[in-house]
Amino acid sequence: MKNIFTFLLIGFVSHQLQSQTFIQAYQNRVNQVSQTNITTNLQQFQNLGIKTTGSTNNANTLTWIKNKYLSYGYTASQIVEDPFTFGSTNSKNLVITKTGTVYPNKYVIICGHFDSINGPGVNDNGSGTSIILEAARILKDVPTEYSIKFIHFSGEEQGLRGSYHYANNIAYQNGVRKLDIKLVFNLDQVGGKMGNTNNTIYCDEDQGGLSSNNAASTAVTQQLINCTTLYSPLQTAIDPAESTDYIPFEQKGEVITGYFEYKRSNYPHSSSDTFANTDPVYIFKVGKATVGALQHFATATTASSAALGTKESMISTLESVKIYPNPAKDYLMIEVPDSTKKFTFEITDLTGRILLKEENQTRINVSSLQKGVYLGNLKTDDHTVVRKLIIE
Repeated sequence: MKNIFTFLLIGFVSHQLQSQTFIQAYQNRVNQVSQTNITTNLQQFQNLGIKTTGSTNNANTLTWIKNKYLSYGYTASQIVEDPFTFGSTNSKNLVITKTGTVYPNKYVIICGHFDSINGPGVNDNGSGTSIILEAARILKDVPTEYSIKFIHFSGEEQGLRGSYHYANNIAYQNGVRKLDIKLVFNLDQVGGKMGNTNNTIYCDEDQGGLSSNNAASTAVTQQLINCTTLYSPLQTAIDPAESTDYIPFEQKGEVITGYFEYKRSNYPHSSSDTFANTDPVYIFKVGKATVGALQHFATATTASSAALGTKESMISTLESVKIYPNPAKDYLMIEVPDSTKKFTFEITDLTGRILLKEENQTRINVSSLQKGVYLGNLKTDDHTVVRKLIIE
């Protein structure tokens, strides 16, 4: 996680939005981002414990990530474990390559670290890890003109050890560029803090380091801002790039950008960096923005299969569900689309324990619940929409 002083404006520049247009096929895939998958990934990440680089938990987490890719249908030949050593510590990065159709030897790198210190690191950086996994799942069979490398770095908390190793020994060898990198898109600490109003994301821009790549970073960061506003409900702000896993690439002259939470949590690097203190709905929204942006950066096909159309439409429709008032005291009201005839609504605590369950009810009595923050889960068939709820 980085330590920075941040400034500049919230929002987006409307005239620059004209350079990127909305693409329905991209939105259809964005709509496949699953709150259930995000939440499950975060909870499983927490259960893997403190992931100090070189530890058994760290190695177990790498195996867990690897098994996720295998379950999505990525082959063993696409998955590479990248070992590195610093001092007496041995660890590994995990690199998954999806080959492009037009520029197979030019790469968009999307990355984030999975190691943690002093706690399970659900925000820093289980949040980025869960989003990268979800993007890889959705785009697995989507043709992209540029190749994509999904990279999970270890050793970030000890000084970007894994990303320095990769930049210095894989992307470059003896100072010679071996990978033609289009850009590096990093996700670090994008989990928000439960209880905050988390509706804005920082888009990282290279404003220091080598001056030769600053202008290009400014351009791709503006594209990231545009994609965020096109494909997610989030507002944006510009954040000067600092010490996280894109820096070793920036120092080689590569173009970088990334996401970082706007309202900063004080839990990372502590035992309190848990699922309960992270906002999974915010991570879901950042996931939508990420899938939109990654498609743009890698130039995904604009064709959308008819087979996916109904499923994507249903997911998109479910996202329009309204649950109010929020905060609530005695009752919650649920507005579902007319096409949704059968549904189940559950309220869980932040550990996933079900406290209340109703079927096909649009008026929910919550007076028995204690004051606090909960998750509301509306389920229909195999689709789930999750909302953060506050009972007061």
